[in-house]
Amino acid sequence: MFRLVSLNLNGIRSAANKGLLPWAEALSADCMGVQELKAQSADLTPALSTIAGMPGQFHHAEKKGYSGVGLYSRHEPSDVIIGLGANDPSGEFDPEGRYVEMRFDKPGRKLSIISCYFPSGSSSEERQEAKFRFLDIMAPHLARLKAEREFILIGDVNIAHKEADLKNWKGNLKNSGFLPEERAWMTQLLDPAGSIGLVDVYRSIHPNTTDECYTWWSNRGQARAKNVGWRIDYQLATPGLAATAKSASVYKEQWFSDHAPLTVDYDFIL
Repeated sequence: MFRLVSLNLNGIRSAANKGLLPWAEALSADCMGVQELKAQSADLTPALSTIAGMPGQFHHAEKKGYSGVGLYSRHEPSDVIIGLGANDPSGEFDPEGRYVEMRFDKPGRKLSIISCYFPSGSSSEERQEAKFRFLDIMAPHLARLKAEREFILIGDVNIAHKEADLKNWKGNLKNSGFLPEERAWMTQLLDPAGSIGLVDVYRSIHPNTTDECYTWWSNRGQARAKNVGWRIDYQLATPGLAATAKSASVYKEQWFSDHAPLTVDYDFIL
């Protein structure tokens, strides 16, 4: 069994202060993808650079206290790719620290695990336009990747796909994260007949959940207490890997950030 977890930390040092490390130890994951490190390399103590016996690889943002992603693995990768590199010809997004890919290739198999943090467009029109540019980069990148290997992309996509994926969908039809263009991008990404055809693993196991599916809550208006949430954290897998998923759960017994961890158990081994 392969246990994979994704969590937006909203600051790794803050999450550690809220009990992240003993929870991760008890979870015994094979890999853990994290987003919003909000830390530079010098900020990562040995206790944070290796968690629960899993060494991490990181893509830090140039701006201090901003973005950043990491991927921890109990298994030695055959290769590690930090950043989008040539897949983002503009060079716009690598300074923001948004992409880490570990490859676990062996004869007869090419397989990647990716931790990715999609931009939020909620702060301004400029950031929403940047988010659209990121989506325009990611779709062909994932199509190319799928053409050559199996993979699971885990992370904060900052898009709620369908009405069941957020509490107040009617009130958010014109808001970033639930815009028609963003939702259409997700639909295209998940279209089995399309060029990418990824699988939303949580939804493949829990097709009808609503209130229990949320992974993020605003810090305003007692959103968490009232469970006015959004499902914006995903595990998106190529169909072959998605078919091996046995269970998926959102952990809400402890709070390490404004997001909740998403854990999926797959019936394969690295």
